[in-house]
Amino acid sequence: MQWGSYPMVPWAGRVRDGRFRFGGQTHRLPLNLPPHSAHGVGFTSAWTVVDDRTIELDLGPPWPFGGRATQRFDLDRDGLTITMTVEADVDMPAMIGWHPWFTRRLVRRDGATAEAELAFGPGRMYELDEVAIPTGTLVDPPPGPWDNCFTDLVADPVIDWPGLLGLRLSSSCDHWVVYTEPVDALCVEPQSAAPDDFNRSPTVVPAGGQLEAWFRLDWG
Repeated sequence: MQWGSYPMVPWAGRVRDGRFRFGGQTHRLPLNLPPHSAHGVGFTSAWTVVDDRTIELDLGPPWPFGGRATQRFDLDRDGLTITMTVEADVDMPAMIGWHPWFTRRLVRRDGATAEAELAFGPGRMYELDEVAIPTGTLVDPPPGPWDNCFTDLVADPVIDWPGLLGLRLSSSCDHWVVYTEPVDALCVEPQSAAPDDFNRSPTVVPAGGQLEAWFRLDWG
């Protein structure tokens, strides 16, 4: 959970107490970030390689609704675009997201180090309750460090390691979780909704329907 860049599907972020109601029933998920359940099943499951650009996952236990997730990777000289699709067998709630971890420090060939600088301009931030779950209320963002969900960005997030690498992040997702508390890494995570959306106003994918989102990293 604390390395790499992994897909968050069929939910992203925390689900309060690993529990939500849908279709008149209470559904329970494993508490992999106690006391909550976090980041879906895509990062703990084996995906099937379909072709040189596509991988696929049958969504099953502990996810109670089934369905499928597909990721497609399109690489060009300027960047990488990842597209993820969730297909539903029955009516079900769903979210899509990605959780990339970026190292704060890169070492140049001359031995000098470059420290990551994040340019991030959110308009609004989700208020958190006492157990770090969004209440649904939007507030003005305070100064960092952050472990929060934001929306209404004024521009795409940019991470720059001066003299080495610049990285621009963009997505069809309109929510971003930014985690800047660690001293060795930072996370900038596009999500289709805020954490615990299943317990507020979930996006429902109808039987036979799809939810799709993309995430792009441009480097230079």
